[in-house]
Amino acid sequence: MSAARSGASRAAPAQDALEARLVEWFASRGWTPFPFQREVWDAVRAGQSGLLHATTGTGKTYAAWLGALLAFASTEKEAAPLTVLWLTPMRALAADTTRALQAPLAELGVNWTVALRTGDTGSSERAAQARRLPSALVTTPESLSLMLTRADARQTLGRVRLVVVDEWHELIGNKRGVQTQLALARLHQWQPELRVWGLSATLGNIEHASDVLLAGVPAAKRVRVQGHAPKALTIDTLLPDHAGRFPWAGHLGLSMLPHVVRELDESSTTLVFLNTRSQAELWYQALLDARPEWAGQIALHHGSLDRATREWVELNLKQGALRAVVCTSSLDLGVDFLPVERVLQVGSPKGVARLLQRAGRSGHAPGRTSRVTVVPTHSLELVESLAARHAVAARRIEARESPDQPLDVLVQHLVTVALGGGFRADELLREVRTTWAYRDLGDDEWQWCLDFVRQGGKTLTAYPDYRRAQPDEEGIWRVPDARLARRHRMSVGTIVSDATMQVRYWSRAGSGGASLGSVEEGFIARLAPGDCFLFSGRLLELVRVQEMTAYVRRASGRKPVVPRWNGGRMPLSTELAETMLDMLEAVAQKRLDPRTTPELPLIEPIVDLQARWSAVPTRHALLAETLHSREGWHLFLYPFAGRSVHLGLGSLLAWRLGQKLPATFSVAVNDYGLELLTPSEIDWGRWLPEVLAEEGHRDLAADVLASLNAGELSLRRFREIARVAGLIFQGYPGEARSARQLQASSSLFYQVFRQHDPDNLLLGQAEREVLMQELDAHRLGATLARLAALPLDLRVLKRPSPFAFPLVVEFLREKLSTEKLADRIARMLAELERAAGPADDAPGDANEVATEVATKVATIARFGMSDHAGSAAPRKPRRARKPSKPLPLL
Repeated sequence: MSAARSGASRAAPAQDALEARLVEWFASRGWTPFPFQREVWDAVRAGQSGLLHATTGTGKTYAAWLGALLAFASTEKEAAPLTVLWLTPMRALAADTTRALQAPLAELGVNWTVALRTGDTGSSERAAQARRLPSALVTTPESLSLMLTRADARQTLGRVRLVVVDEWHELIGNKRGVQTQLALARLHQWQPELRVWGLSATLGNIEHASDVLLAGVPAAKRVRVQGHAPKALTIDTLLPDHAGRFPWAGHLGLSMLPHVVRELDESSTTLVFLNTRSQAELWYQALLDARPEWAGQIALHHGSLDRATREWVELNLKQGALRAVVCTSSLDLGVDFLPVERVLQVGSPKGVARLLQRAGRSGHAPGRTSRVTVVPTHSLELVESLAARHAVAARRIEARESPDQPLDVLVQHLVTVALGGGFRADELLREVRTTWAYRDLGDDEWQWCLDFVRQGGKTLTAYPDYRRAQPDEEGIWRVPDARLARRHRMSVGTIVSDATMQVRYWSRAGSGGASLGSVEEGFIARLAPGDCFLFSGRLLELVRVQEMTAYVRRASGRKPVVPRWNGGRMPLSTELAETMLDMLEAVAQKRLDPRTTPELPLIEPIVDLQARWSAVPTRHALLAETLHSREGWHLFLYPFAGRSVHLGLGSLLAWRLGQKLPATFSVAVNDYGLELLTPSEIDWGRWLPEVLAEEGHRDLAADVLASLNAGELSLRRFREIARVAGLIFQGYPGEARSARQLQASSSLFYQVFRQHDPDNLLLGQAEREVLMQELDAHRLGATLARLAALPLDLRVLKRPSPFAFPLVVEFLREKLSTEKLADRIARMLAELERAAGPADDAPGDANEVATEVATKVATIARFGMSDHAGSAAPRKPRRARKPSKPLPLL
């Protein structure tokens, strides 16, 4: 018998009575508690902390919440205030979680209250919570840190007995997760018996995730619970009529629109996921253009839209009033949308965990099937979809690692704690070292952080704004100035993005109308009054810009542009890339069963032609292709390591070879490979193995930084670090500083530190983050070592191979406008198709195929839609005919 079970057997009669009511409550809904739920209930009652890993939609929330009720609510008529803190990574998820936690209380006879506190919570509600704390509070890491700045933080938060961290996989790998670690360490200091539980569905390294979350919990009180519940999952592919043999990014694109419309017509409620907000705007408009009668039945959801719009979409989605929602990662997490029948993923998800997470938005209940269909936007995404299916079946899910010692987060936390009652330096150091992120924090780094908050380090001692925390005569560090305290509270958090502008309708009276959301300032700065752009599912005309607000009005019939938000390109994960190589080899060797691989007829022509003109990339050799064209001499490599690694690898190889030969290089990359273009011929058979063999004998970090514009990359990263560390203040409400002002300020700090304080630890952190996050240096090093150990398979091409062609297009994108690029691609495709000969999947001859694809490219490039958004009131979607039977998961 486990310790948890033993503790449960000694539960008070009141606990047994409450558990009986819990079982009845489950039964009234046709549910039966799963064994993993009971295991969590028992563990929480026994005073244990842990990590619950279970499939999306199987009841993780009620495993933790009902365990809390059994542990703390069964023996008291009224719970002590603020017994449970529930942390979620997103505001939308927080609101949904609050409703879920409130649902069983009345029927169970538990006299608890549940409240919500996020950045959207109004001042009156915050004041009410301060007067009477709820039994459980649902909040975000940022709001919890803000609560830690209160002078009465210990009195308020010191009574918390359980913290639940929902969707832990979304936090562990970034600075928000580090912020959570520091907050948990503070709560552990005040409440040594604090129980901590993490919930997740898509972790590839559960042991590490558990160690990070539970670093402050004694090993004897840690448990890991793996949920095993019946949950059917179907992953399939929406197949194009024909794919072509020369794939390049986006060449299918909106040509898949009729197929998507047909799928939406056959399903009741569907989520259509896009990887970027720009793509979501385009696809939403395309769907409305294709089916104008769906106006009011389909909606758009992404993080830049106005909160009221997002909440309206979420409510109508819950009520089953929408046929489809075109969305981004804003709906990735565990919001419970029961009516959602299926998910369409337009384009590759780029990762196994992301695909699983999005699949779980459909069939979000025990016993229901989750179904996700990948809609390829180019031919090789057919291989990615096939690979994703196999990777899921093999449970090859990406690992997520916690950042190590981000000092900007620690500096911010020092000021937070100084505000929240103050601290003694030696005591807080011991506390900070209980976190995983700062377990190895040295005395010198700690002293540097103290000096930085006390006087801004070596270079800012003359400026009062950087004397943010000082020790008093008793040795307790406090914030000495009310103005600095106010500024810090307004800047708490680690989410850093470019400055944004509100988008509002322009009224005839000359004042601002309804808010539509926000776009990045840099995008608006490139527009002139009268220019049109797509946003919030509408075609808008810019009227004027005033005080960080872009005023717009409806437009029609003119060619729009689409806002481009940063962070749009996510690299292919290692797990998915490796499985792709396995699938390519299996296709080449005819080892896949056509009956269970419907993508095969569309993939085989690409692979067969690649094998005929060159070779198919595999794990067993490094395929290198050379080609001479009017642009120069090309080298194509296929490491299959993702866009970020290929950028670092291409720059590194060019730099190392440039140390040996007088040559200049141009680099183009995609997720599968890279291209090096030189004006003169290079003997790659000699030099490539030699350059790769240098790995292990060189300082990789130094070489990578030397090969790139490291100063500019570090400066860009430093801007974010400076905001988190409190060097840059973004302004008071209504007086926000522009992006140009913020960039100028951070650049000035960067130059001052480099010149007068070169040992400043924030400069070193900027370089590390460039290496680790932008260039994925760990993966780059592993890729270099792998390539160096492989035999070189060097092929001389007469023309671009199917795998080389998309790299050629990537290079041309940087030189040509979209329209000229489409014309150039059309000519290239015609020549390549003629050289390749007829293909089984082609609808006509080579010229017809090339012209058809290029025409679709030009259509996408010139895309402009009429504005149907909001032209009809929302109405309940009709029930369409039953969808065709999907392909089961391999």
